[in-house]
Amino acid sequence: MTTRLLNALIYLTTALIGVAAFAYPFVLPELAGANADAHAADAPVLTVILLAAGLVVLLVEVQGQAVSAKVVAALGVLTAVTAALRFIEVFFPVPGGFSPIFAPIILAGYVFGSRFGFLLGAMALLVSALVTGMVGPWLPYQMFTAGWVGLTAGWLPHPQNRRLQIILLAAFGVVWGILFGAIMNLYFWPFVVDGSATSWQPGTGWRDGLSRYAAFYLLTSLVWDIGRAGGNALFIAVLGAPTVRALIRFRDRFQFQQG
Repeated sequence: MTTRLLNALIYLTTALIGVAAFAYPFVLPELAGANADAHAADAPVLTVILLAAGLVVLLVEVQGQAVSAKVVAALGVLTAVTAALRFIEVFFPVPGGFSPIFAPIILAGYVFGSRFGFLLGAMALLVSALVTGMVGPWLPYQMFTAGWVGLTAGWLPHPQNRRLQIILLAAFGVVWGILFGAIMNLYFWPFVVDGSATSWQPGTGWRDGLSRYAAFYLLTSLVWDIGRAGGNALFIAVLGAPTVRALIRFRDRFQFQQG
Protein backbone atom coordinates (compact mmCIF):
# COMPACT_ATOMS: atom_id res chain seq x y z
CA MET A 1 0.00 0.00 0.00
CA THR A 2 2.85 2.40 0.87
CA THR A 3 4.50 1.68 -2.48
CA ARG A 4 1.32 2.41 -4.42
CA LEU A 5 0.71 5.66 -2.50
CA LEU A 6 4.28 6.79 -3.06
CA ASN A 7 4.08 6.02 -6.77
CA ALA A 8 0.72 7.79 -7.03
CA LEU A 9 2.24 10.87 -5.39
CA ILE A 10 5.19 10.81 -7.79
CA TYR A 11 2.92 10.52 -10.84
CA LEU A 12 0.59 13.24 -9.57
CA THR A 13 3.50 15.61 -8.97
CA THR A 14 4.95 14.84 -12.40
CA ALA A 15 1.58 15.40 -14.07
CA LEU A 16 1.17 18.76 -12.34
CA ILE A 17 4.67 19.80 -13.46
CA GLY A 18 3.76 18.84 -17.03
CA VAL A 19 0.54 20.85 -16.95
CA ALA A 20 2.41 23.82 -15.48
CA ALA A 21 5.08 23.55 -18.20
CA PHE A 22 2.44 23.91 -20.90
CA ALA A 23 0.42 26.56 -19.06
CA TYR A 24 2.95 29.02 -17.69
CA PRO A 25 3.37 31.10 -20.90
CA PHE A 26 -0.36 31.88 -20.76
CA VAL A 27 -0.12 33.42 -17.30
CA LEU A 28 3.08 35.40 -17.92
CA PRO A 29 2.09 38.10 -20.45
CA GLU A 30 5.67 39.35 -20.75
CA LEU A 31 6.51 36.16 -22.67
CA ALA A 32 3.94 36.82 -25.40
CA GLY A 33 5.55 37.22 -28.77
CA ALA A 34 8.89 35.87 -27.63
CA ASN A 35 10.61 33.33 -29.81
CA ALA A 36 9.67 29.72 -29.05
CA ASP A 37 13.36 29.12 -28.32
CA ALA A 38 12.52 30.58 -24.91
CA HIS A 39 11.73 26.95 -24.03
CA ALA A 40 15.38 26.10 -24.51
CA ALA A 41 16.02 27.14 -20.91
CA ASP A 42 13.31 25.06 -19.28
CA ALA A 43 13.56 21.98 -21.55
CA PRO A 44 16.67 20.47 -19.85
CA VAL A 45 15.11 20.97 -16.42
CA LEU A 46 11.86 19.29 -17.47
CA THR A 47 13.74 16.39 -19.04
CA VAL A 48 15.74 15.83 -15.87
CA ILE A 49 12.53 15.94 -13.80
CA LEU A 50 10.92 13.30 -16.01
CA LEU A 51 13.97 11.06 -15.92
CA ALA A 52 14.32 11.45 -12.14
CA ALA A 53 10.64 10.66 -11.61
CA GLY A 54 10.92 7.57 -13.80
CA LEU A 55 14.03 6.39 -11.96
CA VAL A 56 12.42 6.86 -8.55
CA VAL A 57 9.30 4.98 -9.65
CA LEU A 58 11.38 2.07 -10.95
CA LEU A 59 13.41 1.92 -7.75
CA VAL A 60 10.25 1.88 -5.66
CA GLU A 61 8.72 -0.79 -7.89
CA VAL A 62 11.79 -3.01 -7.62
CA GLN A 63 11.68 -2.74 -3.84
CA GLY A 64 7.96 -3.52 -3.75
CA GLN A 65 7.53 -6.51 -6.09
CA ALA A 66 9.52 -9.69 -6.46
CA VAL A 67 8.89 -9.83 -10.20
CA SER A 68 9.69 -6.18 -10.86
CA ALA A 69 13.07 -6.99 -12.41
CA LYS A 70 11.22 -8.74 -15.22
CA VAL A 71 8.79 -5.83 -15.49
CA VAL A 72 11.67 -3.37 -15.77
CA ALA A 73 13.18 -5.60 -18.46
CA ALA A 74 9.85 -5.57 -20.30
CA LEU A 75 9.78 -1.78 -20.08
CA GLY A 76 13.27 -1.63 -21.53
CA VAL A 77 12.45 -3.96 -24.40
CA LEU A 78 9.20 -2.20 -25.27
CA THR A 79 10.92 1.19 -25.06
CA ALA A 80 13.59 0.01 -27.51
CA VAL A 81 11.04 -1.51 -29.90
CA THR A 82 8.81 1.57 -29.80
CA ALA A 83 11.76 3.90 -30.33
CA ALA A 84 12.97 1.81 -33.27
CA LEU A 85 9.58 2.19 -34.93
CA ARG A 86 10.23 5.91 -35.22
CA PHE A 87 12.78 5.17 -37.91
CA ILE A 88 9.80 4.41 -40.16
CA GLU A 89 8.51 7.97 -40.05
CA VAL A 90 12.03 9.46 -40.19
CA PHE A 91 13.44 7.50 -43.12
CA PHE A 92 10.20 6.65 -44.94
CA PRO A 93 8.12 9.84 -44.94
CA VAL A 94 4.38 9.24 -44.79
CA PRO A 95 1.44 11.63 -45.15
CA GLY A 96 0.54 13.92 -42.29
CA GLY A 97 1.39 13.12 -38.71
CA PHE A 98 1.24 9.36 -39.21
CA SER A 99 3.52 7.64 -36.71
CA PRO A 100 3.80 4.00 -35.61
CA ILE A 101 5.05 4.81 -32.10
CA PHE A 102 1.70 5.48 -30.44
CA ALA A 103 0.09 2.08 -30.97
CA PRO A 104 2.54 0.15 -28.74
CA ILE A 105 2.29 2.85 -26.06
CA ILE A 106 -1.50 2.54 -26.08
CA LEU A 107 -1.51 -1.27 -26.11
CA ALA A 108 1.11 -1.63 -23.37
CA GLY A 109 -0.61 0.96 -21.19
CA TYR A 110 -3.90 -0.87 -21.68
CA VAL A 111 -2.45 -4.26 -20.67
CA PHE A 112 0.10 -3.31 -18.00
CA GLY A 113 -1.69 -0.31 -16.52
CA SER A 114 -1.39 3.43 -16.35
CA ARG A 115 1.93 3.66 -14.48
CA PHE A 116 3.70 1.38 -16.97
CA GLY A 117 2.04 3.24 -19.86
CA PHE A 118 3.26 6.62 -18.64
CA LEU A 119 6.83 5.43 -18.27
CA LEU A 120 6.81 3.74 -21.66
CA GLY A 121 5.41 6.80 -23.42
CA ALA A 122 7.90 9.20 -21.86
CA MET A 123 10.95 6.95 -22.23
CA ALA A 124 10.11 5.85 -25.77
CA LEU A 125 9.95 9.46 -26.95
CA LEU A 126 13.25 10.23 -25.25
CA VAL A 127 15.11 7.23 -26.71
CA SER A 128 13.60 7.70 -30.17
CA ALA A 129 14.66 11.36 -30.19
CA LEU A 130 18.20 10.43 -29.18
CA VAL A 131 18.60 7.74 -31.85
CA THR A 132 17.07 9.82 -34.64
CA GLY A 133 18.68 13.13 -33.72
CA MET A 134 15.32 14.81 -33.16
CA VAL A 135 16.33 16.45 -29.89
CA GLY A 136 15.20 19.96 -29.14
CA PRO A 137 13.38 22.10 -26.58
CA TRP A 138 10.15 20.41 -27.64
CA LEU A 139 11.33 16.99 -26.42
CA PRO A 140 10.16 17.06 -22.76
CA TYR A 141 6.77 18.31 -23.92
CA GLN A 142 6.51 15.35 -26.28
CA MET A 143 7.59 13.07 -23.44
CA PHE A 144 4.92 14.41 -21.11
CA THR A 145 2.20 14.12 -23.75
CA ALA A 146 3.19 10.62 -24.89
CA GLY A 147 3.30 9.63 -21.22
CA TRP A 148 -0.27 10.85 -20.84
CA VAL A 149 -1.25 8.69 -23.82
CA GLY A 150 0.00 5.56 -22.03
CA LEU A 151 -1.35 6.73 -18.68
CA THR A 152 -4.91 7.19 -19.92
CA ALA A 153 -4.80 3.92 -21.89
CA GLY A 154 -4.55 2.18 -18.53
CA TRP A 155 -7.85 3.77 -17.49
CA LEU A 156 -9.84 2.17 -20.30
CA PRO A 157 -12.43 -0.51 -19.49
CA HIS A 158 -11.50 -4.10 -20.32
CA PRO A 159 -14.50 -5.77 -22.00
CA GLN A 160 -14.39 -9.56 -22.31
CA ASN A 161 -15.10 -9.44 -26.04
CA ARG A 162 -11.72 -9.14 -27.77
CA ARG A 163 -13.19 -7.58 -30.88
CA LEU A 164 -14.81 -4.89 -28.75
CA GLN A 165 -11.45 -4.33 -27.07
CA ILE A 166 -9.77 -3.61 -30.40
CA ILE A 167 -12.58 -1.29 -31.50
CA LEU A 168 -12.25 0.58 -28.19
CA LEU A 169 -8.47 0.82 -28.52
CA ALA A 170 -8.65 1.94 -32.16
CA ALA A 171 -11.15 4.67 -31.22
CA PHE A 172 -8.87 5.68 -28.36
CA GLY A 173 -5.99 5.90 -30.84
CA VAL A 174 -8.03 8.21 -33.06
CA VAL A 175 -8.85 10.50 -30.13
CA TRP A 176 -5.23 10.71 -29.02
CA GLY A 177 -4.07 11.19 -32.59
CA ILE A 178 -5.94 14.49 -32.53
CA LEU A 179 -5.24 15.34 -28.88
CA PHE A 180 -1.49 14.85 -29.17
CA GLY A 181 -1.26 17.53 -31.83
CA ALA A 182 -3.70 19.83 -30.07
CA ILE A 183 -1.69 19.65 -26.84
CA MET A 184 1.72 19.94 -28.51
CA ASN A 185 0.63 23.11 -30.31
CA LEU A 186 0.38 24.77 -26.91
CA TYR A 187 4.15 24.38 -26.65
CA PHE A 188 4.67 27.21 -29.15
CA TRP A 189 1.30 28.89 -29.81
CA PRO A 190 1.48 31.50 -26.99
CA PHE A 191 4.74 32.76 -28.53
CA VAL A 192 3.04 33.44 -31.88
CA VAL A 193 1.60 36.95 -31.49
CA ASP A 194 1.15 38.54 -34.90
CA GLY A 195 -2.15 40.39 -34.50
CA SER A 196 -4.12 37.83 -36.51
CA ALA A 197 -7.39 36.28 -35.41
CA THR A 198 -5.63 32.97 -34.76
CA SER A 199 -2.77 34.17 -32.54
CA TRP A 200 -2.59 34.36 -28.77
CA GLN A 201 -3.45 37.77 -27.34
CA PRO A 202 -2.52 38.35 -23.69
CA GLY A 203 -5.30 39.75 -21.55
CA THR A 204 -8.16 38.21 -23.51
CA GLY A 205 -10.77 36.10 -21.76
CA TRP A 206 -10.69 32.32 -21.91
CA ARG A 207 -13.56 32.21 -24.41
CA ASP A 208 -11.74 34.46 -26.86
CA GLY A 209 -8.51 32.55 -26.27
CA LEU A 210 -10.21 29.22 -26.91
CA SER A 211 -11.83 30.57 -30.06
CA ARG A 212 -8.51 31.83 -31.36
CA TYR A 213 -6.79 28.55 -30.63
CA ALA A 214 -9.59 26.54 -32.28
CA ALA A 215 -9.20 28.64 -35.43
CA PHE A 216 -5.41 28.22 -35.31
CA TYR A 217 -5.69 24.47 -34.85
CA LEU A 218 -8.21 24.00 -37.66
CA LEU A 219 -6.09 26.01 -40.09
CA THR A 220 -2.67 24.59 -39.24
CA SER A 221 -2.91 21.17 -37.60
CA LEU A 222 -6.15 19.27 -38.06
CA VAL A 223 -5.33 17.69 -41.43
CA TRP A 224 -1.86 16.71 -40.17
CA ASP A 225 -3.29 15.16 -37.01
CA ILE A 226 -5.93 13.23 -38.94
CA GLY A 227 -3.01 11.33 -40.50
CA ARG A 228 -1.76 10.42 -37.03
CA ALA A 229 -5.25 9.42 -35.88
CA GLY A 230 -5.77 7.23 -38.93
CA GLY A 231 -2.34 5.62 -38.49
CA ASN A 232 -3.10 4.80 -34.86
CA ALA A 233 -6.39 3.18 -35.81
CA LEU A 234 -4.80 1.23 -38.67
CA PHE A 235 -1.94 -0.15 -36.58
CA ILE A 236 -4.23 -1.15 -33.73
CA ALA A 237 -6.81 -2.71 -36.05
CA VAL A 238 -4.17 -4.81 -37.83
CA LEU A 239 -1.74 -5.66 -35.02
CA GLY A 240 -3.72 -4.90 -31.87
CA ALA A 241 -5.26 -8.33 -31.22
CA PRO A 242 -2.05 -10.45 -31.42
CA THR A 243 -0.07 -7.79 -29.55
CA VAL A 244 -2.59 -7.62 -26.71
CA ARG A 245 -2.62 -11.43 -26.44
CA ALA A 246 1.17 -11.56 -26.25
CA LEU A 247 1.36 -8.81 -23.65
CA ILE A 248 -1.37 -10.44 -21.55
CA ARG A 249 0.49 -13.76 -21.59
CA PHE A 250 3.63 -12.05 -20.35
CA ARG A 251 1.70 -10.12 -17.68
CA ASP A 252 -0.08 -13.20 -16.38
CA ARG A 253 3.02 -15.39 -16.49
CA PHE A 254 4.93 -13.06 -14.19
CA GLN A 255 1.88 -12.05 -12.14
CA PHE A 256 2.36 -8.41 -12.99
CA GLN A 257 0.07 -6.09 -11.02
CA GLN A 258 -1.71 -3.45 -13.07
CA GLY A 259 -1.69 0.06 -11.75
